[in-house]
Amino acid sequence: MSAGVQEYERLFGRETHDEKVLFELLVVAVFQAGLSWQAAASKLPAFRRAFADFDPQVVAGFDEPEIERFLADPELIRNPRKLRAIVANARAIRLLRPEFANFGEYLWHFTNKQHWVMMIAPGAPLNQQSSLGTQVAQDMKRRGFKFVGPTTVQLFLLAAGVIQQQESEN
Repeated sequence: MSAGVQEYERLFGRETHDEKVLFELLVVAVFQAGLSWQAAASKLPAFRRAFADFDPQVVAGFDEPEIERFLADPELIRNPRKLRAIVANARAIRLLRPEFANFGEYLWHFTNKQHWVMMIAPGAPLNQQSSLGTQVAQDMKRRGFKFVGPTTVQLFLLAAGVIQQQESEN
């Protein structure tokens, strides 16, 4: 198991309000679309290097020269649309101010700063959509975020600990 996968497993599902950690989880969520989370998480060390230690304020300033450098980097997942989405998402995070103090405050405002519990059938997969995931995805898209469909956002909210799944007793 790669160090990136171990690191992601350590982070997954733990409540976080930290903007850098949230951006890291969003990066994995964007890159896992069409792949597996393991494939995306295995690239965490390369993502950390490329995306300024997951500082969205720095990444928001990236432009075509950085994208071109990323596209030439064999350690990254070289999908140009996803790479551009990461920069767009960093810019969208920056634009959340002054309405929200940071990305964490934005995400947690949807649940009044409380965990949102989602009851699921025993053994159900993580990628089940929820009304919260759909609502957050729609708002993120409206605010300029990219690659944030309901399934991606659902997994992102689970990873960040915003949504907690509990198996129903049925």
